[in-house]
Amino acid sequence: MSSFSKSGIYRLDSNNSNNHIIYFIDPVRILNRSYTRFQVSPFKYYSRFLKPKHEQGQTRDSENLNKKNRKKRKFHRLNERELVADQRHQEARSLLLNAHEVLLRDKEILSVLCNLRDDDDVCCLSGTKDGPCFIEHGSVWQAPMYEICLHFCTDDGGSALVQFDQQQVVPLYNNLIINDTSEDVEAATLDNCYIIPRESCFHMSNLEQLHALVPDKPDTGFNLIVIDPPWENRSAHQKSVYPTVPNRYFLSLPISQLTHTQGSLVALWVTNREKLRRFVEKELFPTWGVSYKAVVYWLKVKVDGSLISELDLFHHRPYECLLLGYRHGKGMDSEPLTTKSLPENQVIISVPGDYSRKPPIGGILNLHFSVVRELLLDYAPGPKPARCIELFARELLAGCTSWGNEPLHFQHSRYFLSDATVDVRAYPYNLYYLALFGIINAYGLFGGSYSDKSLPTIDLRFIPTIDLRFKNLGTPTCPLTTTDSLLDDTATS
Repeated sequence: MSSFSKSGIYRLDSNNSNNHIIYFIDPVRILNRSYTRFQVSPFKYYSRFLKPKHEQGQTRDSENLNKKNRKKRKFHRLNERELVADQRHQEARSLLLNAHEVLLRDKEILSVLCNLRDDDDVCCLSGTKDGPCFIEHGSVWQAPMYEICLHFCTDDGGSALVQFDQQQVVPLYNNLIINDTSEDVEAATLDNCYIIPRESCFHMSNLEQLHALVPDKPDTGFNLIVIDPPWENRSAHQKSVYPTVPNRYFLSLPISQLTHTQGSLVALWVTNREKLRRFVEKELFPTWGVSYKAVVYWLKVKVDGSLISELDLFHHRPYECLLLGYRHGKGMDSEPLTTKSLPENQVIISVPGDYSRKPPIGGILNLHFSVVRELLLDYAPGPKPARCIELFARELLAGCTSWGNEPLHFQHSRYFLSDATVDVRAYPYNLYYLALFGIINAYGLFGGSYSDKSLPTIDLRFIPTIDLRFKNLGTPTCPLTTTDSLLDDTATS
């Protein structure tokens, strides 16, 4: 368990001779390894399954009602394609049942599940607003003019006081935005604040601009490619969660150009629809030049350890599949990849996050723990740590390049907690004076004047030394925050 507390990954003992490999993972612990000053909020991540205590009874009542309604439905005769899908399910059923039984026998992990709730976390994050829709903003003619301001901070000699000593303003869309420092970066765009993890980069654009990420030299390509496409999905369309794309569009993804000269391990998330599975096996992987090797099952559970739905519920299985395959590097199509054989019968168990939010596989693969290396890292050809890119990403990971039309979706400050103390005097010049003006005006200490055409001018003779600090606000405070929010929790000296 000591290794689990650091890595967020725990190998369960299956106690059988079938060589089943079963892992329980905590995505929040894995994600938090990408950050130095911030932490992902467990309640925000597990918002679908961490209901406030007064709502738990209502949830159970609704679940019981749904079960009764399912029993009343008439028998549905499966068509040919559904029969093939059911056969795939039957082949995985015993593996998944065994994995779930192993989880329920492990008292230590069950106690971890029970402690995912943090009522203080709920209080801290109440009243936060949603961020902008990057997809809509990226489709308008003004998109090239949108910018993002990155605020780089320095550690004041080990002090808890955070100082912002540099800012960088760059285009938000169709641009590779890089944080090559060892510290988190706070960024402001479209009147919202975002957290950029250390040693990460992202490119926000539509599908036509993906070719901008193709490396100039093949030996600087990627040897780990994680893909979570917005498959054609009636459920996603009905819920208006994200726009889906016709499956044939994915045939044009430049997987071969993105691949490292020594090859790459390709990890593709798919749903349980047989039509999609057949498309991947017959068309998509062959077009990409990817040879299928193994499948990893992601089994979804609630905080009490139960499955999120009945295992045999046809259209709402409590698991998804991660298909793994290899792509040879340029000029080595006839050469064998020097990697270990990928094991079959692997199961990852976790409590799911928001709708369609997958576990951070890229983050898992770049952790340096023996359990993690056994999971997948040792099977990626080429350099170590793996050069990872995630396509259609909606969050960022340290050591990984993220591409998509909304890679900052889950980087909004409302998904994070912070214990950081911020020194506003270290902000860029104009931001400091705006914040200082708000504080002085609030305390009746204003000694200068301002006009509509200029920033406030302040006579420092009338102002005592002000050290503006923020004490565990629950959500991080963006350097571009308005003066009203700056005054929410301040101390003067």
